Amino acid sequence: MDINELILIVKIKIKNNILLQDITVEDKTFLHKKHKNHQNGKFHIKITIKSKELKEINKIDSTKKIYKILDKEINETIHSLQILIN
Repeated sequence: MDINELILIVKIKIKNNILLQDITVEDKTFLHKKHKNHQNGKFHIKITIKSKELKEINKIDSTKKIYKILDKEINETIHSLQILIN
């Protein structure tokens, strides 16, 4: 899977499971290419979500919800996930 496919999948899965006003998914893998644990095919992504639904629950529960939605991708292609909720 390439990064563009992954970004599209992440956006679709989150949009289908969370009421949101906006979502941005960014590839941050380039910041980690020289790390000793870097693996090709494993990506570092940053997700910025504007969602009243997520703002109404605590940060731990909102993070758990996103991790559950992206479980397959986290196990297969996401090495690191940064989540910002507005």
